[in-house]
Amino acid sequence: MGPAAGLAALLAVLALRAGDPAGAAARGDTFSALTSVARALAPERRLLGLLRRYLRGEEARLRDLTRFYDKVLSLHEDSATPVSNPLLAFTLIKRLQSDWRNVVHSLEASENIRALKDGYEKVEQDLPAFEDVEGAARALMRLQDVYMLNVKGLARGVFQRVVGSAVTDLYSPRRLFSLTADDCFQVGKVAYDMGDYYHAIPWLEEAVSLFRGSYGEWKTEDEASLEDALDHLAFAYFQAGNVSCALSLSREFLLYSPDNKRMARNVLKYEKLLAESPNQVVAEAVIQRPNVPHLQTRDTYEGLCQTLGSQPTHYQIPSLYCSYETNSSPYLQLQPVRKEVIHLEPYVVLYHDFVSDVEAQKIRGLAEPWLQRSVVASGEKQLPVEYRISKSAWLKDTVDPLLVTLDHRIGALTGLDVQPPYAEYLQVVNYGIGGHYEPHFDHATLSSVEAGGATAFIYANFSVPVVKWPTSGYMSMDRSSADPAAQALKTKMLAERSWWSPVTFQRSQKPKARLGEEKGELPSGRGPCLHCLFLAKGSGLYQGTPENSQTISQSRMDGQYKEGGKRARGRSFWDSDTL
Repeated sequence: MGPAAGLAALLAVLALRAGDPAGAAARGDTFSALTSVARALAPERRLLGLLRRYLRGEEARLRDLTRFYDKVLSLHEDSATPVSNPLLAFTLIKRLQSDWRNVVHSLEASENIRALKDGYEKVEQDLPAFEDVEGAARALMRLQDVYMLNVKGLARGVFQRVVGSAVTDLYSPRRLFSLTADDCFQVGKVAYDMGDYYHAIPWLEEAVSLFRGSYGEWKTEDEASLEDALDHLAFAYFQAGNVSCALSLSREFLLYSPDNKRMARNVLKYEKLLAESPNQVVAEAVIQRPNVPHLQTRDTYEGLCQTLGSQPTHYQIPSLYCSYETNSSPYLQLQPVRKEVIHLEPYVVLYHDFVSDVEAQKIRGLAEPWLQRSVVASGEKQLPVEYRISKSAWLKDTVDPLLVTLDHRIGALTGLDVQPPYAEYLQVVNYGIGGHYEPHFDHATLSSVEAGGATAFIYANFSVPVVKWPTSGYMSMDRSSADPAAQALKTKMLAERSWWSPVTFQRSQKPKARLGEEKGELPSGRGPCLHCLFLAKGSGLYQGTPENSQTISQSRMDGQYKEGGKRARGRSFWDSDTL
């Protein structure tokens, strides 16, 4: 991170401090952080309360109307009712002149619906915007792409990868939740409106299928219909080059809406095109996934997220081991950090239980009121972008003593000065639906999730799955840099639950003498680079490895334990953690 980015980060913190934290958390971008999505439950609960009162009012009104109906019907069903009875004659005349008018023009129904509308208007300002629907739909498409999920499966509520005849279950939610025809239509329409027919067609196909199965069963909450889905799908196929499918779907549309002149003209147009090119009758659309110009490593990135790359197998590589780490620090003598070496080139280390559950929960609570949409530098501006979907907040160590304690722990383990001006503030990041940060020249991690999620080391050809509570760090000391701010330690911590994402440290300090430098043991022209991942429980992850790096020799270790070797002293922690 250069000086400009550091200054921008500082300004971001000052802006947050000057503003209203509750307002900052509530404004827009609901889809970009799962904590915002969770917060959206509150206005819906209020809407449910309003609807419950409306239903009770309507139920009482309908019971009264049913009583009136039954009373009058019973008089008509009694064929022996003599109209000559003066009392019956009077009530008949009164009903026709007065009672029916009062029933038909009753204000009770309009008063009930007016109360519901008034309540909705009061809540409306707290509801997600249409942009959030678009963002959430794109997130589903992103998950669909990265994990090769089957759209039909997603519509049924299952997360399956289908390759040929092989079906793999990637995630089993605690509660199966299927999508409606209108849900699928809205996802497809978002892609359709962007001209992305690669994603639009399968989602609109599923919408058409579901609408066909429930045709005639109108639902109040639905915005679309079978005709809408057929209309969009037909044109999507035409745009994709499949005129035959476009014609078939357009003809089906006219069965339900024969007076639609626009669709009739489309049918004539498609028929003419097919008559001029008979080979189009059997043509199938070969639709390419939209290209992402700024992400040249997309296939590698997604492949590593799916397969985890060339993962080493524990106990098979002797150079991968576990130990207790003190870094010769008195601070860590009584409570050494449990270290696991998981990769050598680049050198990647996990420190288990670096942040406790209680600490992570506290940090999450401190940061949550300040979360705002994450941005990236664009010239002199900071802008939200599609390739970074999350919200973030910055915390000073003066906010809570816990942050001071955490700084001391990081300093003891790394030997770095983590106090200003060599350190930036703690950054807490919360990812949204399908939240991500695409490969970039920095680092990023994802939070613990129920399924999927990994950080891909693209050039090293391996990836590390996300887990609960890791802190990942990157420390780079470049000998050729004249700017002290260019040397950085970047650390991330994961907070609680699957939807809570990494906390980010970004530290910088003046270069110090490196191990082996005084004796001239390092190759000339190459500066050492140490890549660390600090972990609370399970495995950790890191992204953004420089290609030209030199591993610093390991610190002396307390209670070293090597796989396949003898343990000098201390206890192995393989038996106490599920890895």
